[in-house]
Amino acid sequence: MLDDPIKYGLLAALAIALIIAAITDLKSRKIANWLNGSIALSAPVFWWSSGMPFLPQGATFFEPTSIVMQFALAIVVLLLLTILFAMKAMGGGDVKLLAALALWIAPVAYLQLLVMMALLGGVLTLGFGFWHIMRRQRDKLSIPYGVAISLAGLWTIGTFYMPASAIAGAAG
Repeated sequence: MLDDPIKYGLLAALAIALIIAAITDLKSRKIANWLNGSIALSAPVFWWSSGMPFLPQGATFFEPTSIVMQFALAIVVLLLLTILFAMKAMGGGDVKLLAALALWIAPVAYLQLLVMMALLGGVLTLGFGFWHIMRRQRDKLSIPYGVAISLAGLWTIGTFYMPASAIAGAAG
């Protein structure tokens, strides 16, 4: 059963925001700043509802996470992905969405999100490439990578943040 309705309500709101990001990126190839900003600005409420400490506690530096670790992760992600944006290898909305998600997701789970995003992005690229060829279009292929980011984010929420009892109850 869901033991903390505020925490899980916030995770549900994040899931809805990710679905909106995927749909808007699919339709217009843009992820709105207000959406990325909402995700980033709601992270402190999630930290509070999760009882996240300000500084890392315990023997490990990565788990359980802390507010300082979440900020550090988000800053590193933003800096690294800004380089990719400057090289025109990534869209600005995608960079901001990944940085906003870094404020929510623990570092180890975030690395797994990146792996899942890369796998889903590869499938998405193959699918859009095939569709592009089948329609005999000669214009530049545009991949809505926000879809892969959002799907990986949804997978992460379901895998790492939802209790198994809630998932089993929803399935049966």
